[in-house]
Amino acid sequence: MLNAATRLQHLRALLKEEGVDGFLLPRGDEYLGEYVPACAERLAWLTDFTGSAGFAIVLPQTACVFSDGRYQLQMSTEVDLSVWSLAHMYEISGPSWLMQNGRGLKIGYDPRTISEDEISSYLRAGCIMQGLNSNPVDKIWQDQPAPPNSIAELLPATVTGDTPHTRIASVAALLQNDGQDAIILSDPTSIAWMLCIRGHDLPFLPVVRCFAITSASGDVQLFIDADRIPAEISGKLGKTIHILPPSSLEDALLALRNKTVRLDPARSSAWFWQTLRTAEANPVAGTDPCLRLRACKTEAERTGMKQAHLLDGIALCRFLFWLEQNGISRTEIEIAQKLLDFRLDNAECKGPSFETIAAAGPNAAIMHYAPRPESCATLRADSFFLLDSGGQYHSGTTDVTRTIWLGDSLPGPILRDQYTRVLKGLIALSRAVFPKETPGYRLDPLARFALWQVDLDFDHGAGHGLGSYLSVHEWPLGFTRRPVLDPIEEHMVLTNEPGYYANGSHGIRLENAMQVRRHNETGSFLCFDTLTRAPIDRRGIEISLLLQEERDWIDHFHASVLTEISPHLNAEEKEWLRKACAPL
Repeated sequence: MLNAATRLQHLRALLKEEGVDGFLLPRGDEYLGEYVPACAERLAWLTDFTGSAGFAIVLPQTACVFSDGRYQLQMSTEVDLSVWSLAHMYEISGPSWLMQNGRGLKIGYDPRTISEDEISSYLRAGCIMQGLNSNPVDKIWQDQPAPPNSIAELLPATVTGDTPHTRIASVAALLQNDGQDAIILSDPTSIAWMLCIRGHDLPFLPVVRCFAITSASGDVQLFIDADRIPAEISGKLGKTIHILPPSSLEDALLALRNKTVRLDPARSSAWFWQTLRTAEANPVAGTDPCLRLRACKTEAERTGMKQAHLLDGIALCRFLFWLEQNGISRTEIEIAQKLLDFRLDNAECKGPSFETIAAAGPNAAIMHYAPRPESCATLRADSFFLLDSGGQYHSGTTDVTRTIWLGDSLPGPILRDQYTRVLKGLIALSRAVFPKETPGYRLDPLARFALWQVDLDFDHGAGHGLGSYLSVHEWPLGFTRRPVLDPIEEHMVLTNEPGYYANGSHGIRLENAMQVRRHNETGSFLCFDTLTRAPIDRRGIEISLLLQEERDWIDHFHASVLTEISPHLNAEEKEWLRKACAPL
């Protein structure tokens, strides 16, 4: 493989041929999602940074990789700092950096892989941006993998609680109400929800990559190779869903002349907007309506999520028992594989919902660390081990983090204090009661307050939305420090995951999934029910720091874990769980 300097040299030469001075390279592909197939890992190929969020800007004399707080340490270990500089994307934005370092330069971009919102932010800042007809990275990536082509499957109404036609009708009704003729759906997750289909195109996210145009009359044009939709599925989808080749997408957009077409500017590429303007259509900005509809789970989906977390809890408890007996001296990779084996013991599990974060010692301070052969650590006694993982089940999606103390001794007072303050944040958010339509950023401080009291904090959101056999990171954003106004609503499922990270030493994070329900009969106030079913390691708890209501919460949570999980374990596992869930 070419080294980082040579890759940059080749790209700069190609940009010069294209008549531009620089290039903006996002992490996403033309679907703008969190997960991309191997063929679209352009940012990783060019920069060696493998995180799930970020972008790069290449100029003639300098180049910079950007990501958020989760990945600052990871970037510093993966990226060649002799040719790349690093930046925190929320401390300096791409447009600001570009105006400081490349004012007056012409910057190329691939309009198929960048959202309308993102390009607009560069143009508003005065940057000179030029769309290119193709992605220059593809021209120099000699061994680029082939795109995925998995076969779609149709979920039954017993799992979804809906039919495709019911969901299409909900979207069409919103279009009619807003006086819009059609909507472009460029997020495969929205299409998967609307049509009740799933696939295996992406790691961890069970979708088929496709685009769709849904009309206010309820007709759907689905742009995907026909051989990826089996005849029995296309027959069940019905005559109002038209399967068309991806090559016909541009002609379908050009046929929307004089139509008012809705697009989500944050989730649709600039290419769609540019093509519709060329067609003399009327593109209008509007949030993808599938986001809220799928975030508020149906009764069948809520039942399924409980089932998924029960199955996941069984696997986790069996694993935690095994870890206590066998974990020390094992590698992080071995541990991650063993947990996956426990999950896959149940045929309902289709695989992990994201790459497992199995992090020992200093690796746990890298918030989204994933073990690799070249960096893999061995679990040691008398230390914390952070394990953040999840499973995809036909009935739902899970995401859970536990920080486990290894060995026979107990953590020292400083570690117990930090662990307990993270736990207090988990409990505070779990016990929250709040008015309906409250945005998540207003609840985020609950997860931090105990840490703030001793001048500590963590550089990520306190939680995110969770899909139903879909994305492990689902709109709404959940609990974030940024003032995102999307409200938390009844029947949404979100994670709750405070943490603390000591660079070069250790990391602590605890995470449960929670379902939103009414706190009173009118629904004017809401609260959370915890879905996750796995014990919280008691060895890190400094009980004297806990209020009585916090101790009661832990005891109640552990009692429910013991009651629900114990019948599914063998005798030794049951005895271990009984001790792990004993009252404080």
